[in-house]
Amino acid sequence: MKQPQPSAAPVIDLGEPITHILPNGLTLLIVENNRLPQVSIRLSFDEQPTLEGDKKGVFELISLLAGNGSTTISKDDFNEEIDYLAATLSIASNGVYAQALSKYFRRVLELIAAAALHPHFSEEELAKEKARLIQSIRANDNNAEAIMKRVGKALCYTLLHPYGEYTTEEKIAAITLEDIKEQYHKHFVPNNAYLVIAGEVQAKEVIALVTEYFGKWEAVTITHKPLYEPINVPTTQIDLIDLPTAVQSEVRVTNLIELSMKDKDYFALLVANSILGGDFGSYINMNLREANGYTYGAFSTFKTDKWTKGVFSIKTKVGNAVTAPAIAEVLKEVERIHTEYVTDEALAQAKAQYLGQFILATERPQTIANYAINIKVCNLPADFYKNYIANIEAVTKEDVLRVANHYYTLYNFRIIVVGKTSEIKADLKKLTQRGQAIPLYEYDKYTNKI
Repeated sequence: MKQPQPSAAPVIDLGEPITHILPNGLTLLIVENNRLPQVSIRLSFDEQPTLEGDKKGVFELISLLAGNGSTTISKDDFNEEIDYLAATLSIASNGVYAQALSKYFRRVLELIAAAALHPHFSEEELAKEKARLIQSIRANDNNAEAIMKRVGKALCYTLLHPYGEYTTEEKIAAITLEDIKEQYHKHFVPNNAYLVIAGEVQAKEVIALVTEYFGKWEAVTITHKPLYEPINVPTTQIDLIDLPTAVQSEVRVTNLIELSMKDKDYFALLVANSILGGDFGSYINMNLREANGYTYGAFSTFKTDKWTKGVFSIKTKVGNAVTAPAIAEVLKEVERIHTEYVTDEALAQAKAQYLGQFILATERPQTIANYAINIKVCNLPADFYKNYIANIEAVTKEDVLRVANHYYTLYNFRIIVVGKTSEIKADLKKLTQRGQAIPLYEYDKYTNKI
C-alpha cells in the first residue's frame, strides 16, 4: 500500500510591515492588525555596544531615570496618566515598550515621545537610583547566582569587551549627572532607532503622528572603535570562584559561537539545543534531575549577537557533594549528542515544541512588532518568519549531529563554578577529559586570578 506523502509545511503570513523613514533617520515600521482594539509600541536602538570603562553603569542608570517623566510633565503626573490610560510601559537601556488600547494610542505615543526626546534627569533622582544600585551590589555580594552572572560574562568576553564589563560601587558612585546627559544625547538618537507600531491603527495617521512627535529629534553620527574579539579557551578548563557560604554550586558550561540568525545552521541548532538541554525531557535534564537527582533543573541555551560572537551555555545548580559528578554527566551528554544520532521521537518532539511556541506567539501583536524589528536589525530575509515552520520541519538528525559537533565545543569548554572551594575543589581536580586532568584555575568574585 502506498504511504501518504507528508503535506507541505504551513506558511505563516504575518504581513509586510509598512516602512517609513523620517528625515532624521528614524525608521518607522507599521503593522496593521485589527483583530483586537489595542496597539503595541516599541522603540529600540541598534547601536554597537560601547565600552563604559570607569563609568560602567551609565546606561543602566539612564534606563532607570528615563521613566521619570520629561521636561514638560512631572514623574508623578507621567506615571499617573499612564495608569489612568490603562497602558503598560517599560523602559530599558536599549529602548521603550508600551501597550495601550487603540483609543488611547495617540496620547500614549505622545507621552513616550516626551520621555524619550526630553527626559527629566535630576540630581535628586540620580542620587536615589545610584543608592539603589549600590545597595543591590552589596546585597548580591554573597549571592552565587549574581556572582556567576558577573564572572561568567567577564571570563568569556574579558573586560576589554563591553559584554564583559561589570558595575562596582566605586564606578556607580563616580557617575555624574553630566555623564548621564552626555551619554544619553550621544547614543539615544533617531538615526539608529526603530519605532514599531502594531495593532489597530491606520498607517497614514501613524506616519502623521510620528512625524509630529518625533520629527524634531536630532540625528547624531558616532564613530565606533572596532570591538575586541573574544576567543574560546584552547582546551577545556575549570574556572573556580570561592563562595565559602555556598551550600550549592552554580555551574556554567559554556563556549562562544559564531552564528547569526540568517545562517543556515540556525534552525538546526534550535532543534539540537532543545534535545540537549532546552526542554524538560532533554538529555541533560533527564540525566541530572531524573536519573541522578543532582538538581531540580538543568538546561542549555544559546544566543546569537549581531556585533560579536554569541554564547552557548549549560546551566544548573547542584549540591556541593555532587558538583564534580554533575559536571561529568553534563560532559557525557554533550559527547552523546556529538556521537549518536538523535531518535526520530526526540527530533519530532523538539520540532513540535518550537512550532507550538512560534504559532502561539504570532497571535500577539507585540510579537509581530518584535519580528519586524528583528528582520531589519539582524538583516534577515524578508520571508524569515514566513518560512520559519518549513525551516524547522526541514531539520534532519544528520543536521543535529553536524551542528552539535560544530557549535558545542566539547574540548574547548569553559566550566565556571561558583561554590564552596573547601568542599568541591578536590573532586573537581579529579575530572578528566581524553584521559587527562581538566586544568583548574581559581578567581575571586571580580575575576582576578588567584
